[in-house]
Amino acid sequence: MKHAETVTFGGSSLDRAAHLRGDHEARTYQERQYGSEVIVLWRGKPLVSGSNLDRLKRLPADHPVLRADMGVQILLGRDESGSLIFAHDLSAWEPDSLDASELDRFLDSSEQSHPDLPKDVVFAELRRIMTRLDARDAELAATARAVLGWHQSHRFCARCGAESQLIMSGWQRSCPNCGGQHFPRTDPVVIMLITRGNSVLMGRSPGWPEGMYSLLAGFVEPGETIEAAVRREVFEEAGVAVGQVTYLASQPWAFPSSLMFGCWGHALSREITIDPTEIEDAIWVSRDDMLEAFAGQHPILMPARKGAIAQFLLRNWLADTLE
Repeated sequence: MKHAETVTFGGSSLDRAAHLRGDHEARTYQERQYGSEVIVLWRGKPLVSGSNLDRLKRLPADHPVLRADMGVQILLGRDESGSLIFAHDLSAWEPDSLDASELDRFLDSSEQSHPDLPKDVVFAELRRIMTRLDARDAELAATARAVLGWHQSHRFCARCGAESQLIMSGWQRSCPNCGGQHFPRTDPVVIMLITRGNSVLMGRSPGWPEGMYSLLAGFVEPGETIEAAVRREVFEEAGVAVGQVTYLASQPWAFPSSLMFGCWGHALSREITIDPTEIEDAIWVSRDDMLEAFAGQHPILMPARKGAIAQFLLRNWLADTLE
């Protein structure tokens, strides 16, 4: 697919400087020579600025907010000037008058302002602003959210249960008790553009906004190919048999730690039999109806979330640019 790496969170070509992660002296030299900056996340929400919240706010490494907090810090990479870029987890901070119900909504529109930071910078939900960020900021934010989230959920060794220690600039955890070594995980997920003639198969999960449908998706199981996962998931969820499967594009999806494999599959029939434990509904949507949905003119159907690979694949299907 020619446009594969134009998907949100892809195509930035960040230099991740992996050779510096375990070399303290080299990392210190690089920082002294070229400087460093820190992006900050609070409970997965990046600190952003701009009238449209379209830029990651980068703080100097010696900023008082960072010095006063002992949160996890990881090395993300270095920019073209050689400056190192770190991510700092500020999740221990408790905002005043925090409404926890806002954080649990399908789309968290709340913003949090730290009293020791400028008023024009806020913590905002990444899914809400992801299409506003440029490719580099999007990759940095997604990487930081995924790795910091992994540290939060994997503090303890899976082999013996002891608390592990952060090493390799945040890219590894080591168990001092049994010697177990643990690395950030990425869960493979297939998401499928399933077509039959001039229609595409769409489904919805319980709790989604009314009228919202997206492409079917599911986790790849151990011992399974991507193609086999596509066929299994579509049949399990919608009862539709799938023939030929083609890989199209991928997207890192840090909610919490998936790598989405976008595929194109050709349905062998139009008959749908949903599994209600998997999805709430599945329907065939014609190209004309999908065009109306993308234009915001369909009376019922809402398109997939902007910035998600589902929306990216559908947009390319409508434009005949899948190949």
